[in-house]
Amino acid sequence: MPKPEPKRNRSSLRHKLRYALRHPDRISPYLRRAARDTWLGLRHRDHVAYYRAVMASDTARSPERAVGSGSQAGWLALGQMQFDYLIEHGLRPQDRMLEIGCGNLRAGWRFIDHLEPGHYYGIDISPDILLEAQRTLVHRGLQDRLPHLALVENLTLDFLPPGWFTVVHAHSVFSHSPLEVIDECLASVGRVLAPGGFFDFTYDRTEGPEHQVLREDFYYRTETLLSLAERHGLTARFMDDWERRPHGQSKIRVTHAVAV
Repeated sequence: MPKPEPKRNRSSLRHKLRYALRHPDRISPYLRRAARDTWLGLRHRDHVAYYRAVMASDTARSPERAVGSGSQAGWLALGQMQFDYLIEHGLRPQDRMLEIGCGNLRAGWRFIDHLEPGHYYGIDISPDILLEAQRTLVHRGLQDRLPHLALVENLTLDFLPPGWFTVVHAHSVFSHSPLEVIDECLASVGRVLAPGGFFDFTYDRTEGPEHQVLREDFYYRTETLLSLAERHGLTARFMDDWERRPHGQSKIRVTHAVAV
């Protein structure tokens, strides 16, 4: 997947017109999605409730597409990429992992298989995609790994134990979240993160104006997210080595600030 142009503003009329001229076959699907999202937005003013409804609609059509993969092959490839990256960064079987936005376990089933039994905890706002996660567990024969799957209504993480997780992971979560949801997560993740642990999250990066499209896709400047983490007493850094991977999002790693 090629890297997006970081200065492009996808919410601008100019971009939409140019894109439509280059891809006329995508106009009708876009208009249908825009109409669907407008209707859901009128029914659900709260963003989490709105996106839960989006996921219900998308999952009914295709679980793979609901988590951003156009095919089963793409679903497998992107899950493998996430897994390989964390293995290269030292993910150990004894690590205790929290995956925020676990979806239908695109990467999660590999983490579950790698980690010791009971060491994987996946959360998601969508009950529909969590049912698909259960089906993935059955399909992969991973029931004896005793993973935890939990439905949540927000990202306060208040039901989880303090200082427990050595690895926290969120792929394609903040790319669908307004800043207040990201702020809520960053305000909470330090409490559940074990000393020496890290939190990796991906986001859609822009070097131009920050913007959103259809309340589904949000584009942020790296500096905004680094500063937000630091305001919550965390240390954050841009992960350059992730940029070399064929994926359209960027990645930041968050850790506890080191006492001086």
